[in-house]
Amino acid sequence: MVGEAAALRLGSTVAKAAAQMWLGGKRREQERRMDMSELIRVRVSGLRFQRGVERQFDEMADAVYDRLAPFLEREFPGLEENSRQAVIDAVCDTFAAAELSDEAILAADARPAEIVRRLTGAARPPVGLGEAETRLYEVLFAECVEYYVRIVRGLPVFEERALSELLARTTSLGAEIARVLQRLPDRSLFAPEGTDRDGEFRRRYLELVSTTLDEVELFRRTSDRAGAQVRLSVAYVSLRATGDEIRGRREGARRALPLLRPDMSDWESSGGEGAGMRVEAALGGPARVLLRGEAGSGKTTLLRWLAVTAARGAFTGELAGWNGLTPVFVKLREYSGRALPAPEAMLDSVAGQITGVMPKAWVERQLTDGRALLLIDGVDELLDAERRGVREWLRKLLAAYPDVRMVVTSRPAAAGADWLRREKFTALHLDRMTPPDLAAFVRQWHQAVRELGEELPCPVDELPRYEQSLLNSLKDRPHLQSLAGTPLLAAMLCAMHLNRGSQLPRDRMELYRNALHTLVHERDADRNVPSAVDSGLSLGDKVVLLRDLAWRLSDNNRSEISLDQAAVHVGRKLAGMRHLDEGDGRAVLESLRDRSGILRSPTLGRLDFVHRTFQEYLAAEEAAEEDRIGNLIERAHLDLWRETIIMAAGHANRPQREELLTGILDRATAEPRWTRKLRLVAAACQETVPQLSEDLAGRVDTAVETLLPARRASDPAQLAAVGTSLLRKMPKSLTELTEKAAAQTVRTVALIGGSEALGLLSSYVGDKRDHVVSQLIQSWSYFDPDTYADAVLSSVQLANRDVVVKHSGQLRALRRLAPTNVVVHFSLDDLGALQMLPPLCSLTLWSLTGEADLSLLPGMPGLEALLLDGDVAFTHMETLELFASLRHLAICVRNTFDLSNLRLAEMTSHVSLWDIHSGNDLAQCHTALSGLHTLHLWAHEFSPVDLTSLPAIPELQLNRYDVAGWLETPGFRPPSVERLLLQQCRLPDDRRTLDFPGIDVTII
Repeated sequence: MVGEAAALRLGSTVAKAAAQMWLGGKRREQERRMDMSELIRVRVSGLRFQRGVERQFDEMADAVYDRLAPFLEREFPGLEENSRQAVIDAVCDTFAAAELSDEAILAADARPAEIVRRLTGAARPPVGLGEAETRLYEVLFAECVEYYVRIVRGLPVFEERALSELLARTTSLGAEIARVLQRLPDRSLFAPEGTDRDGEFRRRYLELVSTTLDEVELFRRTSDRAGAQVRLSVAYVSLRATGDEIRGRREGARRALPLLRPDMSDWESSGGEGAGMRVEAALGGPARVLLRGEAGSGKTTLLRWLAVTAARGAFTGELAGWNGLTPVFVKLREYSGRALPAPEAMLDSVAGQITGVMPKAWVERQLTDGRALLLIDGVDELLDAERRGVREWLRKLLAAYPDVRMVVTSRPAAAGADWLRREKFTALHLDRMTPPDLAAFVRQWHQAVRELGEELPCPVDELPRYEQSLLNSLKDRPHLQSLAGTPLLAAMLCAMHLNRGSQLPRDRMELYRNALHTLVHERDADRNVPSAVDSGLSLGDKVVLLRDLAWRLSDNNRSEISLDQAAVHVGRKLAGMRHLDEGDGRAVLESLRDRSGILRSPTLGRLDFVHRTFQEYLAAEEAAEEDRIGNLIERAHLDLWRETIIMAAGHANRPQREELLTGILDRATAEPRWTRKLRLVAAACQETVPQLSEDLAGRVDTAVETLLPARRASDPAQLAAVGTSLLRKMPKSLTELTEKAAAQTVRTVALIGGSEALGLLSSYVGDKRDHVVSQLIQSWSYFDPDTYADAVLSSVQLANRDVVVKHSGQLRALRRLAPTNVVVHFSLDDLGALQMLPPLCSLTLWSLTGEADLSLLPGMPGLEALLLDGDVAFTHMETLELFASLRHLAICVRNTFDLSNLRLAEMTSHVSLWDIHSGNDLAQCHTALSGLHTLHLWAHEFSPVDLTSLPAIPELQLNRYDVAGWLETPGFRPPSVERLLLQQCRLPDDRRTLDFPGIDVTII
């Protein structure tokens, strides 16, 4: 049955039902089987009246047909013929059997939705329909009921059963009914109730997102007043991301930004420079991102910021195109042990208060139209089996809604970089904060806490002094820089410094211990908060209860628990604490949740720790206290238990430490499958253990030695996690190592950092092998620029090697190093800053911004290659003529619309123009381009080709051009070139059309 025939049958069914209701009387079974004409002849006397009534209801059937025909044509193509027939039969049968008297309609207050609920509740569901058929049946039936109600409301019979009035309106009633139906929302399978309320609900939803997610709790002492949080939009600090798949905005282009790890060296006052790529810029390109980061690295905070900023339409720069998207924030931890949400349930955690008034299929419409920004948080907080379910859930979502933008977060251990590669996700990694990032974080943190006013432990006007004091401490103590590499730990340091003056923690264990004591007890007790004063629980009592909860969660590989179940556990624990009178587990638990700052309720009736790091620290302490060392040894190969085991080594007494490390090393020997991972865990435990016996220390040293030297690309980061103790195992000379192993050794030492590592790297400068020298140059980013330049780079042969500059501190140190090739890879808006550069052969500027005056470039008589890129507009392009030795020029002209002042030196023979678009007129630089040997043109998003103004040149290369459209241009003529290279272009189906006489055409 085609759509038109189906629409006609449904229209007749609706009109017949309306006629039966209007004609009155009981609906006898034989009348249910009559068509409209027969029914009218039975109920209406007189041929004239019969013809008039039949004509009226035929017009009504036509009005229904006019509404349904487009719907069915749009929604039916995916169904087989027999499926279509089954759906139409089911709708007609249900409608014919339904109780549609005026009494039934009035009982439902003439509300179509209520009538549908009553009818579907009373009728037996159709048999034999599949999922797609059932959904179409439900939509069609609801639509027909809507039309039926609208029709009977317009009939005079609905009020006074007057046949003569109906006939008197013969010429107008059908048209009136048609107008009524036309005013109904245009519905579909994805809009079963229409879209007329979508805008209103979206505004309300975005207001709720903007309010509820725009808050972050900073680690601090506070009063018991609720809501003492600061605005995330004030406290947010941009982080950095790296990843093998970052390709910038030119996907697949060879000139994409280098993928670099961040440095730990520069403390510029602006706090805005450094290595890597800002995460906002990294997110701006790919539509699907797997964002990985360690505990406390800011993954959740970033997603919340993205949601709030999207709700406000306040994105700028690389993310400006995201304005207008609807953020959907899904916390996976809420779905541990239960099914992942269908689209209509995705708003529950953030906007559960208003989902009851959400238009039906509203979320599906956002997803289908590509207007949704899906923010999926916390893959790592689920079990392995559940993570596989997440991947399948994501795969199905993307199959149904391929145009949706999506960001998924996880710890690296739970999701490798290729975990979602088949789904075409770009894997990014949130890096540890660089010193500029940390400095910016400290400043932003102190700015944000100003909003707390009287709740601060010091007068507001003293905050600048605290801020500068902390920055000075961080600069002078490198181990604190490393400790504060994540926003979580940096916030703790800020709070402790504010609360305790200069008494900052020595190491990670002390940091967590101090943070717990401050949050769990001291912040309330010190300020005489009534709940703390009246409570019979000491700090030790609270920690005992929290430890028990933490262990129970970790032991079951969970990150949250039901409030009822947790209350039972607390009650049992309290029963064994004989010195306490407290017996109400629920009351104690709720007090801990409300006052400790360690527990929270992510959703109604659920409980978890505010961050997994606290759960791991407390579970480790419980393992040591309850002597669960055997359990830790059994789980030492599991990524989820790594941090717990490392901290348990710090909590344990000497016999327990011996047992733990001995057991792990024994497993490493007995289980080859896990040997490497277990040895790394044992080595990493050296960070927290205060002492080892001589025999065990020897075994750990031997295990570490088997891991060295680093060979694989993943080795340096894993080995560097062991800490500074690894440095004494590193070779003093690289001569005995292969070139690959030597280079990875250099990287490992650089990642560990510190003065001892710097001394070791200085001993490697005599190695002349290419990869070793390159790695020594790259390691500059991890140290103070001047110190590293003097100790290492001053003795390295830099000629003909690219020296990458990531911040202005390195820029200043370059003059005494005298390199030949420099790549500036930080945001630069003033070319005058380059005056300090020495004479160069090659200069690359990747991240220019604003308006760049080329007359400010330093004079370099020997400069042979110049690359200029960024979100920038160039002025004084005639200056390029002064670089007499310049052979190769590459320049981005995306924002430079006036090319008339471009001038080139006689020696310039190879030119690349990037991001050419319709606003660029190449005719303006015809003279400048004459005499070139090679011209390389990069189009912006497959722009049309216009080469009529180009001069004759030997070789022309086109990238990302619509060549097929160019060939179809009226008056087309090939360019005056000897060789034409086409790379990543849209080409014609018939490649023979590219056979130009006298031109060698090559497709790359």
